[in-house]
Amino acid sequence: MLDQLKDIIVNYVEVKKEDIKPESRFIEDLGFTSFDFMSMLGEVEDTLDVEINQEEVVNIRTVQEAVDYLSKLV
Repeated sequence: MLDQLKDIIVNYVEVKKEDIKPESRFIEDLGFTSFDFMSMLGEVEDTLDVEINQEEVVNIRTVQEAVDYLSKLV
């Protein structure tokens, strides 16, 4: 799941896959804007065939939190 998410993240921000750590924060460390983050979530939904609850994702700050959340959905 982490590798899949990293593959998607690099499509949205200028960061190398190997520099993305579980503790990386989307906005502060990876340089996401709110729009980038929401766009990425759309791709995650399509790629993993899941439905993401917009009210729950507002609490996701780090890559690991995203992995944990997505793991519950698949």
